[in-house]
Amino acid sequence: MSTHPLDNPALGSLTGPHAHFAERRGRVLRYPVDVSPWLALPDDPGPADWADLAALVGPGGEAPLAGYTGATPDGWELTFAIDGVQLVDDGLAAAPDPEAVELGPADVPEMLDLVERTRPGPFLPRTVELGTYLGIRRGGVLAAMAGERLHPPGWTEISAVCTDPDHRGEGLATRLILAVAHGVRARGEQVFLHTGAGNTHAIRLYESLGFRLRRPTRFLGTRVPEHLGDGAPLGVG
Repeated sequence: MSTHPLDNPALGSLTGPHAHFAERRGRVLRYPVDVSPWLALPDDPGPADWADLAALVGPGGEAPLAGYTGATPDGWELTFAIDGVQLVDDGLAAAPDPEAVELGPADVPEMLDLVERTRPGPFLPRTVELGTYLGIRRGGVLAAMAGERLHPPGWTEISAVCTDPDHRGEGLATRLILAVAHGVRARGEQVFLHTGAGNTHAIRLYESLGFRLRRPTRFLGTRVPEHLGDGAPLGVG
């Protein structure tokens, strides 16, 4: 059982500050599919929870799970598995940035274009609704951005940190991380983030800014079978 809000951050978000986004079946919750791909399982999922997840996603649908390290039901295809790390604020020099502008729905096409070119992780047409997103422009074009994603009680995740390849090395991502963190702290909350365990360059950068490793984690996707059988219970292998 988890004992910390960050042990199951998607569940904490969808039962807490992001509850207004939650689509629920039983103890399984998800964001709307145009907001975020992540689903949230309870800490101790059983066959009934997996059946509810299957009903929520639908036959053949993919279920991306953040931070789940347990087994998946027998016969469910594993579509991806990424080892990650979770880092928390341990002395960030958070500060507003004079060039950072708040991004909103009107900026989404430009944000999606930047994400397509830089691949920072999932960012969908309504992801901007999850929290504050800040950007820096060069010549009127969005050159870098960062914003808020998961929001378990007392914590906010920094996500979608990306910089146009033509502007890398200018420190824009660092400035935006610190600016987003400043806004989070102003609400009396703490900052955390995730990255791939193999992304050693990013981990070193985050640690140099004042993040520290809290724990390893995992991101996985599993596909609901097209046919689950005639009401047979789901075995978890």
